[in-house]
Amino acid sequence: MKETVSTRILWNNAGKAGAVLGLTSAAVMFLNQLASGMSSTGLVLLASSVLWLVKFAGCIWLMRFFMQRLADRYDGVTGSTTFKYGMMIALLSALIYSAVLLANMLFISADLTQQQFDQVMQAYAGILDANSISMMEKLENVYPQIAFFSQLVYCFMYGTILSLILSRFIPRNDPFAGYQAGPDEQ
Repeated sequence: MKETVSTRILWNNAGKAGAVLGLTSAAVMFLNQLASGMSSTGLVLLASSVLWLVKFAGCIWLMRFFMQRLADRYDGVTGSTTFKYGMMIALLSALIYSAVLLANMLFISADLTQQQFDQVMQAYAGILDANSISMMEKLENVYPQIAFFSQLVYCFMYGTILSLILSRFIPRNDPFAGYQAGPDEQ
């Protein structure tokens, strides 16, 4: 007999699943950063596209895998339970991914963020007035925090919508389960 699902079990499993999902997304982010160092623009675009596709499909597959595993391991799992579990995973993975992104922007690859802002400033220097340039320079100081919160919200919303979609099919419901044929139907 399987153990009945509880809130403690949901948070415990969501913590593990969220860590896997968040760290996988962070690994793809670092691979994308490595790919951006290639000399050919076409190769950079191709590598970025392939990595985005891998990340997109991989996140969907991992979320489905963890939700299905919960439904297979525990009794009392409903569509509502898997949706709540998926939201927990989405929140925790979004926190981990956003924290790694912030650490990357502030400490690991701070020079890359500075280079990107310098390129933007050079590209738009001719069309921006002094006030706009001043605001862009002020934005540069808070950009890591903006990126953290925007990625946190984006990843959580993406995970929540994905959870909503997947929870409609996990666990699989048998519409004929518990049906007992009457004596005249046998």
